[in-house]
Amino acid sequence: MTTVVITGAGGNIGTKLRRHFESLGWSLRLLDATAADPAIRQADLAVWDEAWVQEFRDADAVIHLAADPSPKASWENIVRLNFDLALNVFEAAARQGARRLIFASSNWAVAGHRFEDWPLTPDTPPYPVNPYGVSKLVGERLGRSYSERWPLSVVCFRIGYCQRGENRPGPHMGWGLWGQRMWLSDRDMCQGFEKAVTAPATLRFAVLNLMSRNDGMRWDLEPTRAAIGYVPLDHATPEDSDEQRTHTETARHARRLVEATEAFIQDQRW
Repeated sequence: MTTVVITGAGGNIGTKLRRHFESLGWSLRLLDATAADPAIRQADLAVWDEAWVQEFRDADAVIHLAADPSPKASWENIVRLNFDLALNVFEAAARQGARRLIFASSNWAVAGHRFEDWPLTPDTPPYPVNPYGVSKLVGERLGRSYSERWPLSVVCFRIGYCQRGENRPGPHMGWGLWGQRMWLSDRDMCQGFEKAVTAPATLRFAVLNLMSRNDGMRWDLEPTRAAIGYVPLDHATPEDSDEQRTHTETARHARRLVEATEAFIQDQRW
């Protein structure tokens, strides 16, 4: 029987994956900082504790979702919940003989490329624009390091826009067309994680895009198909509007101001 550990099991993606994996008959070990559900073990993963570390023993896969999920998160929260916590999870998975770790990365690792027009691939130079994006880039690099030093395969998903609840695509989503074009349906999200769990052991490390097949999208899904056999089943057609275009142009102008300010500061002698 396939055994999977899910950190952040009580959150949006964790809850949806739990239902999907239970339908497959997989054995699940569920961890979260809060545990209203008795099936979920409450644990502060930012603090090393052998009691929760044992949950990782000989797991077929660890799906690491636990983190501060907000793009507006402070550096204080990011250090504890996205750096310290991730280090503990990677270390626990490696020490306890887990075979694969699937890390929930994010498109915030490349968000600075939002206003360009070329394809976004796993090899696109990183360009995080906030502490959250930096934390996801660091998680990816941790994954590469652990995959090289331990017998631990690591897959890092730059997960698209997967909303809580019904998760319908449309102009109600944030970040204008950029957000709509990275929509990820629940069905495609579950498919991607399932295929990452069951991919051959020869897959040692990969950073992969995970979205549905949306019109006008820039994210290259061919590496995801080649690595794990993922082929999206759902797609959306983003809805453009004057409001969307105004929002996008305002964000573009703000990004240019930030970049100009950063360039000015870097040119100064302090």
